[in-house]
Amino acid sequence: METTTIIYSQALMLLAGAVVAAPLFKRLGLGTILGYLAAGILIGPVAQQITEGEEILHVSELGVVFLLFIIGLELKPSRLWQMRRDIFGLGTAQVVITGAVLSFLIAFSGLLEGAGSIVAGFGLALSSTAFAMQILEENNDTNTRYGQRAFSILLLQDLAIVPLLAIIPLMAAQAPEDTTTPLEDFAIAIAAVAALFAAGRYLLNPLFQVIARTGARDVMIAAALLVVMGAATMMQLAGLSMAMGAFLAGVLLAESSYRHELEADIEPFRGILQALFFMAVGLSLELQVVVAENLLSIIIAVPVLMLVKSLVLYGLCRATGSRHNDAVRIGLLLPQGGEFGFVLFTAAAAAGVFSQATSSLLVAIVTLSMALTPVAAMLSRRLMHKQDELAEEIEEDFEGAGAGADVLMIGFSRFAQIASQILLAGGRDVTIIDHSAARVRQAATFGFRIYFGDGTRLDVLRAAGIEKAKIVAVCTQKKEVTDKIIDLVHAEYPNARIFARSYDRLHTLELRARGVDYELRETFESGLLFGRKTLEALGVNGDEAIGIMDDIRRRDEARLVLQEAEGITAGRDMLHSRPVRPEPLVKPKREVTQPDDALADLADETLEKAE
Repeated sequence: METTTIIYSQALMLLAGAVVAAPLFKRLGLGTILGYLAAGILIGPVAQQITEGEEILHVSELGVVFLLFIIGLELKPSRLWQMRRDIFGLGTAQVVITGAVLSFLIAFSGLLEGAGSIVAGFGLALSSTAFAMQILEENNDTNTRYGQRAFSILLLQDLAIVPLLAIIPLMAAQAPEDTTTPLEDFAIAIAAVAALFAAGRYLLNPLFQVIARTGARDVMIAAALLVVMGAATMMQLAGLSMAMGAFLAGVLLAESSYRHELEADIEPFRGILQALFFMAVGLSLELQVVVAENLLSIIIAVPVLMLVKSLVLYGLCRATGSRHNDAVRIGLLLPQGGEFGFVLFTAAAAAGVFSQATSSLLVAIVTLSMALTPVAAMLSRRLMHKQDELAEEIEEDFEGAGAGADVLMIGFSRFAQIASQILLAGGRDVTIIDHSAARVRQAATFGFRIYFGDGTRLDVLRAAGIEKAKIVAVCTQKKEVTDKIIDLVHAEYPNARIFARSYDRLHTLELRARGVDYELRETFESGLLFGRKTLEALGVNGDEAIGIMDDIRRRDEARLVLQEAEGITAGRDMLHSRPVRPEPLVKPKREVTQPDDALADLADETLEKAE
């Protein structure tokens, strides 16, 4: 009973700390992660209210497991294959180079020697998946180009923990108890992965189908937890990380029809456990190690660690094609140590590779580097180039668009946003592409599925499914871009039906000459409606105002038909006009003659251009 009371009071303190600290730090612009850390430090090392920080940390690591499961749900196997260069190229280079540099610096400083420096260096080379992904999610940057590259590096680091843990027994002071050979361990790991893939392909979907038929919501939640925990445990028993098992389970279910249901079921548990993880990191911080014994070492080591990792990341990203701004973002997003470092250092201390005191020192360095990560991420804004930010691009990814839609809409301007609402409300599939990275990211926050791409490129149009689209809607803002797209579509797909947004009356005539199926001036209908509403406000009957508006619309169309045949000056007599000629206050020095027909035509043309 007493133990239950203690657990209850500790849970109450942790929840209260999270509820108070997270919103406060978020309001200060420091992010919720730093708030959770501060709450953990205050409850644990400072107030000494909870002393079992390491035990809570082990439980809260499930938050990272659930996080990777949800990330896996968002990554289809085909998408993962597209990221293979960043994962196995950029990610591997980062771990190897950063680990080698840090190992050399640790050995050179005299902190550790030989095997100890290698384990410490490569352990510090790993970054925090939980911290980095939380920051990306808070800034809505997960699907940006730099967000995807950062995730690729993090994924390889999570995979790297497997060989790093495997070499610790080889470096141990005494022979390990495990009698299996490395080849046998490798075979067990491969068998576990194969078993997980077989279960995901042949067992999981039928299982969820049976549960879904029952309509029992609580059973579906239990099944989701079972899948995540079961996959994580299987990988752990095979000598791999729990996080890797959860990630693979998520990838296997990425194309399942139950993907969104699973994500909704897991999300609350992920959020709570991940917050608990950050608080547990603060709880487990040994202040006496930081303040009393190794304060100077930590003050030097933390900035050196973050600087080395940032420089290596920046250099590798720039060398592999990232813009300056993206390389800066990645370098200052991943300079911290990671949660898997805690696991690696604890295992190394237990095996006698280095002492427990050294393990505590390394954990303190990792913890403080985590605490400084939100500050480093905010610093990245000051180091970015404005020109690069304006020219920002995100990865052209048309997965899902190739199946084709009823309408391929090129350009997502205000005009297109309104038109797309009509189409979507009518139950039509619409594929939208736009060349503005900022507009794509902004539209994604409102639930629109927009693909980044340049509509003037034939390969982009093909990838977006133009061959299967029933109508191509060109809604770009610039007249020149619209004309270029229409000419390209006509040349490559002469039977395509083209609906276009025109810039003005002259552009309307040019589009009709190009043979588009339908065009509309961007301000014409809004101007008609505005005039009608103004008439009604002046007391004109509603039906009469609508009749006037319809008459203007008919006259405008008739003028356009005449102007197609006779030129821009045709049909002037169809315009409603009541010119006002005010008397001058001062008599002019010379008489003003009435304009002749040529000048009147020129004035009319000028007005048309100004429309």
